[in-house]
Amino acid sequence: MKIAIYGKKLDENYLSFIQHLFKKLLEKQVEVLVYSTFYDDLNQKMALDKSLKTYSTHEDISDANYLFGIGGDGTLLKAVTFVRATKIPILGINTGRLGFLTSINTEEIDNAIDDVLAGDYDLDTRTLLSLETENNLFGEVNYALNEITLQKKDTSSMVTIQVYLGDDFLNSYWADGLIISTPTGSTAYSLSCNGPIVLPGSGNIIITPIAPHNLNVRPLVIPDDTELTLKIAGRTENFLVALDSRSLTVPLSIELKIKKSPHQINLIRLKNYSFLNTLRTKLIWGLDKRNY
Repeated sequence: MKIAIYGKKLDENYLSFIQHLFKKLLEKQVEVLVYSTFYDDLNQKMALDKSLKTYSTHEDISDANYLFGIGGDGTLLKAVTFVRATKIPILGINTGRLGFLTSINTEEIDNAIDDVLAGDYDLDTRTLLSLETENNLFGEVNYALNEITLQKKDTSSMVTIQVYLGDDFLNSYWADGLIISTPTGSTAYSLSCNGPIVLPGSGNIIITPIAPHNLNVRPLVIPDDTELTLKIAGRTENFLVALDSRSLTVPLSIELKIKKSPHQINLIRLKNYSFLNTLRTKLIWGLDKRNY
């Protein structure tokens, strides 16, 4: 059994948890690979078992059985770039804040490890969006789990984004930008721009404008077998394109094509997991004494 661990810098309050996690896995005869940058950070703060190994690229963990992401949702989004199309199941352990994707609390780690090693879990398959551009700007990692975002850059002026669904013209969005999100991303940036919440597995793509100049322009939900083409105009020479947390400055002349990715991501969900319960908890729904 081989498990890869991905994380970023960790608050010192979680060091005892990390020690416990490594000890538990090693006791279970698991080969543990720790992301090299994360390992170096931990090694400065605590004594690490010498049997731990490190990795730096996605090729190093291509034969791993699982990947554990330790942090918030942003950490898990980065972990997805290491899994790519390998279908390695990802377990998100939440040491961040909101945690829609990182569903396991640190207090649950013992039971979580036992269940994962016993195969007693469900796989929550999530769709990705892929981006096609001239010169393939994002290389092999041209996909996003949450959203692909276009935003203005270098000026306070709006941009104009022409959107086509297949060959049909949809609209010219005068706005600060546009969010194209998956159902997974419906509870992320899109939600903060008044986009709808869409249940995972719904088979949709959500188009959410950022601060549109036309007040009657609203978010739109479309089938996820639709290919979108986006053309941008504005007063500056560049705009910003972001795939989840990864962003590039792109010239206005670049045309973007967005569609559902051919591969998916598998998230590990323990048997007691409920997305609806997560919604109620994370968004603090129903906290009214009339509901009790």
